[in-house]
Parts: sequence; C-alpha cells; structure tokens
Amino acid sequence: MRFTFLLPSDNLTGGARVVAVYARELMALGHDVLVVTCKADSPGWRQRLRAPFAKKAPETPKGHIAVSGVPHKVMARYGAIAAGDVPDADVIIATWWETAVWMHAMPAAKGKKVHLIQGYEVWFGPAFLPKVHAALRLPNIKIAISRDLKETIDKAVPGLAISLVANAVDLEQFQAPERVRNPLPQVGFIYALAAIKGADVCAQACVLARKRLPGLRVLAFGTDQPSAALPLPPQTQFFHRPEQNALREHYAACDVWLFGSRLDSFGLPILEAMACRTPVIGVPVGAAPDLIAGGGGVLVPGESPQAMSDAIIKLCTQPVQGWHAMSDSAYATAHGYSWADATRKLVEKITALN
Repeated sequence: MRFTFLLPSDNLTGGARVVAVYARELMALGHDVLVVTCKADSPGWRQRLRAPFAKKAPETPKGHIAVSGVPHKVMARYGAIAAGDVPDADVIIATWWETAVWMHAMPAAKGKKVHLIQGYEVWFGPAFLPKVHAALRLPNIKIAISRDLKETIDKAVPGLAISLVANAVDLEQFQAPERVRNPLPQVGFIYALAAIKGADVCAQACVLARKRLPGLRVLAFGTDQPSAALPLPPQTQFFHRPEQNALREHYAACDVWLFGSRLDSFGLPILEAMACRTPVIGVPVGAAPDLIAGGGGVLVPGESPQAMSDAIIKLCTQPVQGWHAMSDSAYATAHGYSWADATRKLVEKITALN
C-alpha cells in the first residue's frame, strides 16, 4: 500500500521519532511511504512551550525524519499542507490536530484518512480546546498511542471510537548486556526546558537524594542547553543533543532512570531505558503506570521531588539481588513492545476499520 504521513514539522521530539520508525517499518514490509512536513517556522510551538525557562529559541537541528532517511518532502512555504502537496495514496495519516484538519479537506484519492493521536493537544490554553476537540470529532479512523491517552480523550470528547496501538521501542538501537549495579550509583533523566517535561522535578529529586547518598552521580541529556533558570544538579554529566547511537550508552550507564513529566502521551524514554536494563522511577503519566507495573521500576506521585528522592535511595541501596531482579523485569517489559509488532497492528487496524 501507499502511505502518506502529515507532520507539522520535523524535529527531535518523540512524536517525530514515532513517525520515522513507523515509516521505516512500513517500508520494510514492502509499503511505499512519504512523510510530508511543513516548512520550519521560528519560533515554533515547541519553543513557546519552553517558557518561562528559555530566553531564546535554539537553532533548529536536523529532525528524526531527516535522520531516518525515509522519503521526506518539506514544504517550500509556510502554512497548511494541501491536497496538491501530497500524492494519491491508499492511506493518509495525520499526526497532530492541525494536520487532521488539513487531511479532512483532502479528496478520497489521497487515501483512507487516519488520525494517529499522539497527544491531547490543548497545551496552549483554553482558547485551543474547541479547535482540538473539533479536530478530534472529524470523521476518520482514530488510533491512540497509549491507554492513558485514549481514556483522557474519551472522557473529554465522548463517543469517538478510538482504537489503541501502543508505542514501542527500537530493540536494535536500545539494548545492553547484563551488568552489575555501579559501585557509585548513577541516576539519569532527560533535560528539557519545557515545563511539561518535569526536568525540574527530576533535578530536585537528585539534589535531595544526595543529602542522604553523597556519592550519587547524575547524568542527563537533551536537545536544550542547560539554563540558569532550570539548573542541573552540581557535577551533572550532561550531553547536548547526543548522537542517536550513543543514547543506549547513556541509559545503560545509569542504575536508575527518572521520568517526571507533567504531561506526556506515552513516555518513550521509559521503554528506551528499560530496553537497556535500567529500572525506571516514574510518575503516573502517559504509559508509565502500564510499563512500570511489570516490576521494572517504581511509580511515585507526580510533582513530588521528595517521593522521587526516596525511591532513588531505595533502588540504589537495596540488596543487589533486588536491583538485578528489577533490571531483568525492565528488560522483559521492553521486549514486549517491538515496533515490528506495533506496525503490524497499525496496518491491521487501518485495514479493518472505516
């Protein structure tokens, strides 16, 4: 079949990574794929989300679509993607509420219309809520990426008949051999200026944990440069925009990975860390409750650096056999979420539904 994906932009977000992986997996199954993205705009919506921490928008790096090497068309102009911008296809997939609106205006020749819902995208405030809800109500096949997201939207906009195909993890990219716990424990988290990502909660938890565990080491990486308004703990080993093939080394270097997002539709770093045999301390956001339920980590209340700190101390000081059991459970959980399986499920849903 011929698939077209519509993206508002190519970037280094989890949503763009998901589209890049689906495109690659669909091609491996013999399908034709094209990803169409808007012309890069500055400042974009993701830069606006970084307030109040960011003073200026950073330069735009090459995104996941470009890095993946899948067929990619970048619009030469700003604004909506129109029917004339995309080829005729069997399936067209919107990946953001605005792209769903653009897709709705396109003729049937552009393909069966699918809305891959990657978030409850009302982050900019009440003024956007009716627009997002109207986009969600448009007639098309709707597929959410996590149970939590599906339930959130079902509650906000009842009666949409949303299907579920959970995100997964690249088990070739994210892998690590069995290992022992570090003699000097190390925790890690993703640093991001966007308040919804909760890097401040993770950083505060590390500072608190060091009061009881002075030798605790901290590792972080992210696409944003550290800001004085959102400081990293002292002596943090920080990697700015690391190469994709280096990510597994960073995950595997840690004894515990922290997930503190205030708003997240799934939480891909949870699975990435688990695939590298690193237990996760996470808040009940996105897919965290489902993923951590398998024993590969600890769930803590949101907005509580103290609770996260307590969990850090527990995991880093428990008997080594306990840490190994948790590491094995994390690895087993991740291996239940392959992108090959997710892609087959996606195709099955699209084929079966109208």
